Amino acid sequence: MTIHKFIFTLLVALLLCGAVMAQQPYRVGTTTANFLEIGYGSAGVAMGDAYVSVANDLSSAYWNPAGLAFMDKSEAQFSIQPWLVDINTSFVGVGLVLPRVGTLALNVTQVGYGDMDVTTMDMQEGTGEKFNATDFAVGFSYARSLAQWFSFGATAKFVTSQIWHMNASAMAIDLGVLVNTNFFSFSGKREDGMTIGMSISNYGTKMKYDGMDLTMPIDILPNEAGNYRDAAGQFKLEGWELPLIFRVGVSLHPIASGPHRLTVAVDALHPNNNAESINLGAQYALTMPSTGTFYLRGGYKALTLPETEFGPTFGAGVFMRMMGNLGVKFDYAYRGIGVLGNTHCYTVGVLF
Repeated sequence: MTIHKFIFTLLVALLLCGAVMAQQPYRVGTTTANFLEIGYGSAGVAMGDAYVSVANDLSSAYWNPAGLAFMDKSEAQFSIQPWLVDINTSFVGVGLVLPRVGTLALNVTQVGYGDMDVTTMDMQEGTGEKFNATDFAVGFSYARSLAQWFSFGATAKFVTSQIWHMNASAMAIDLGVLVNTNFFSFSGKREDGMTIGMSISNYGTKMKYDGMDLTMPIDILPNEAGNYRDAAGQFKLEGWELPLIFRVGVSLHPIASGPHRLTVAVDALHPNNNAESINLGAQYALTMPSTGTFYLRGGYKALTLPETEFGPTFGAGVFMRMMGNLGVKFDYAYRGIGVLGNTHCYTVGVLF
């Protein structure tokens, strides 16, 4: 058993070191629908996005769909996250735990960029008109535990983006697995051992914008008279990939006794539009019998990413048991983004 633990630890260490020794990014700015990278759910955000092996609530639909299989009760969740430069993001979903079937979940992610002035080359201060932009992602998830220590999950989603009179859409899937092991269990119980999580997000088709805003009058021969002066022409744009993200992470429970539980997690990320990076996170849970659970969380996002503005995160949460087998939870997360400012995430969930 000691040899097995050593080999397993060595493999994990080599995997995480690969992210540390990653090359400089060479595909920055080559994907679209980048709102899919923001991170949704206050618990995961507060832990520095190191949540792929910890996720076990409805926000698992974003981080790792396999985590939906470990939901104890059905849940409805709403999260709002005011983003940078007056951008607003929100996440809403519902998950149903069906015995002997699995967990089914439906979620919607929305990003609103607000109203902006329409400008032209001749009227650079604005024409007096306004336009807006909105992104949506609608996902349907299924997850199931094949054993008490192993689960898998998948999400099929429709992604759409609209900018004034132009729009684009794509289809994508997320896949994930969770494995709970006996390794490093300080209490001797499997549920307190190392958990390994892996997910791949946003594997799908390309997005290609189209619409009337790409139509422009064209004079094919501007130096000759008698031709069609303002023929209708349309720009044809290229298709852009979605931000594909591969996550692998592990979590440990150094403290798991009585009402106290400490979880430490580390994730390694391999995106298709940036360099590899590592996220670190920790969560302390204090369970009060017949009352609920209080959480304190902290983390660090993009630890090894060159020239990143991301950094420390922290947050807190509370889960309260109600009458009639109901439960309510409130979570908050703070994330600093350097010179770009700070963001806050608020999440409310109802368990039934």
